[in-house]
Amino acid sequence: MEVKVFRVKGVFERNGKKERFTREYRGLKKEDVIEILYSEIGSKHRVPRTKIWIESVEEIKPEEAENPIVRKLSGL
Repeated sequence: MEVKVFRVKGVFERNGKKERFTREYRGLKKEDVIEILYSEIGSKHRVPRTKIWIESVEEIKPEEAENPIVRKLSGL
């Protein structure tokens, strides 16, 4: 199986305020990346999954990734 790069955009609510986010992850499939996102935002910002709304998940080319860690892990 080939590891792909995904860009996830959405909003989460914390303390009554909505905050936009854009994150990039490496994963085998879209569902894996969504699970990583819920886990990361939930633990880092103490937000329950019901307060995280994903607007889009798109597969991108590794060279389009803005996150330097994702680019490095992709061999670029």
